[in-house]
Amino acid sequence: MTRCNLMVATLCVIAFLAGSSAPAQEKHLKRSDLPPAVQKTADEQSKGATVRGYGSEVEGGQLAYEVELTVNGHSRDVTIAPDGSVLEIEEEVALAALPAAVREALQQQAGSGTITKVESLTKQGKLVAYEAQVRTGTKRSEIQVGPDGKPLAHPE
Repeated sequence: MTRCNLMVATLCVIAFLAGSSAPAQEKHLKRSDLPPAVQKTADEQSKGATVRGYGSEVEGGQLAYEVELTVNGHSRDVTIAPDGSVLEIEEEVALAALPAAVREALQQQAGSGTITKVESLTKQGKLVAYEAQVRTGTKRSEIQVGPDGKPLAHPE
């Protein structure tokens, strides 16, 4: 192999490895691209809502589908397994509507940052956390607390 070919081959391997370690990317889909079981669940979950879009993502080797909704003026994203079961629901919640302990814990974690959006996270029908997006100057971050406002043992 010539030196030039070896260099090209090495660069190709490096590019492949860099791409394979990248975070999962969402693929935008049409409703007709969804498997029948996922279509059925998406239709059930979107009753009375406006569908903003559909997508799929492979994360941790697992394929999941997402339907992005607007319900009564706020966002609601439903993650669905290929078999049609609901894996997770992220629903926007007004900061003022949160239980006092949750609101205070999020504001304490945000420090001098501004909370720009709060979502409840529900998995397998159970509220597991609240997640807030925080802006501090030009930096953006996410913080989470449990449904009781206490710190989580692990991120949800």
